[in-house]
Amino acid sequence: MGIHENLLGGPPPTHLPDDPEPRELLAAGEPPADVAAKYPTSSLAWARLADDAFERGSVVESYAYARTGYHRGLDALRRSGWKGHGPVPWEHEPNRGFLRALHALARAAQSIGEQAEYERCATFLRDSSATAADTLG
Repeated sequence: MGIHENLLGGPPPTHLPDDPEPRELLAAGEPPADVAAKYPTSSLAWARLADDAFERGSVVESYAYARTGYHRGLDALRRSGWKGHGPVPWEHEPNRGFLRALHALARAAQSIGEQAEYERCATFLRDSSATAADTLG
């Protein structure tokens, strides 16, 4: 039995490929809108836009940004072999953009009273990464 074999019989963790440029630009203080325009497939840039909108009280705008980041992340997960379920570890930094967008989508859905969407996204986040769910709140 290999050291990294999944003993629970579920799908293996999905690790998105690293895309350091958007992460580095955001860390350097580049506005998230500029980063999203330059790297529109970056879930992290869309998640940051969602966070910024939410913080200033623009919940519907936050929802739209989060949904974009979520769908960009789903596309990337599928390209990486994800089959619609299984772990997406927070510990793998390139996964964090998708997980942050999913969290932002849940938060915005709850804020506009879309309870079913909130519950679906919150469950999806916890099922993907308990660490992400605990870290992001």
